[in-house]
Amino acid sequence: MKFIIDLIEDIREQIGNQEAYTITAGLLKEDPTDSNKLIYSGEAILNTYQIDEIKKQLIFEIDSSDSTIAVGELIPPLLISDMDKMMFELRIDVNVQYNDMEVIGFGKNEEEKRYILFIKI
Repeated sequence: MKFIIDLIEDIREQIGNQEAYTITAGLLKEDPTDSNKLIYSGEAILNTYQIDEIKKQLIFEIDSSDSTIAVGELIPPLLISDMDKMMFELRIDVNVQYNDMEVIGFGKNEEEKRYILFIKI
């Protein structure tokens, strides 16, 4: 389980808060031959995000629009959040079948300027 504070810290450490990076979802699937291993199965651009104060979550969504989320758009409002909000969980709604997916890790693709939130199905 990852939280807003983890995201802020990792973006600062991994990419130095470079505003041009696009936020994406990376899909990991369990290896059928070894359940302890995960296989990278692709990536999708995240289109929107919202903070759910009731569930205490930052929810990213894939809605197949052309919009993208850049680090420069996401991080500044999060940095001024209070400590309670910093502990909100990170979740991703991929589609109807895979909604409310837990973010399990982070990564980056320097060549394509993408910051990746990993989920497992």
